[in-house]
Amino acid sequence: MFGLELLAKIIKILRSGATPPQIAGGFILGMIWGLTPLWNLHNLLVLIIIILFTVNISAALFSFLIFSLFAYIFDPLFHSLGYFVLVDIPALKGLWTALYNVPIIALSNFNNTVLMGSLLTSLVLLLPVYFLIKTGVIAYRENIDAKIQKWKIIKALKGSKIYTWYEKIKSLGE
Repeated sequence: MFGLELLAKIIKILRSGATPPQIAGGFILGMIWGLTPLWNLHNLLVLIIIILFTVNISAALFSFLIFSLFAYIFDPLFHSLGYFVLVDIPALKGLWTALYNVPIIALSNFNNTVLMGSLLTSLVLLLPVYFLIKTGVIAYRENIDAKIQKWKIIKALKGSKIYTWYEKIKSLGE
């Protein structure tokens, strides 16, 4: 049942009135939010961006849930990357010291190896994932959605009284 609900949520996001850049923007912000440890200053900034900018909040929440699951699996890799950047690169030692002496930056917990590794990973994945999701949404809307709407089961569901009742209730909220 969980798989069908997940698929329904994905299709709802893909068929929403949001543009492909809005969906992709929400997805990458949710990715950053999900990959990095939750209670940090940069995640507050990500949350503010999600609220202030026109991105798909459903895509952000969906992405957050998916990437949160993966984050725990990859935490050892994030730790190794963060340790490498924070400790093993002597040229950056002065930068880290200077940043730590700035009060608001010190509160960001940037010196946590898992946080640094996961944040760097999410920033590296930012553009490729954005363009991949944007292209996928466009491809779904142009090629796949019309075919799915022609399926007999979809036509049967749309012809049912329950669907008609659902559409009436949905239109009341708009």
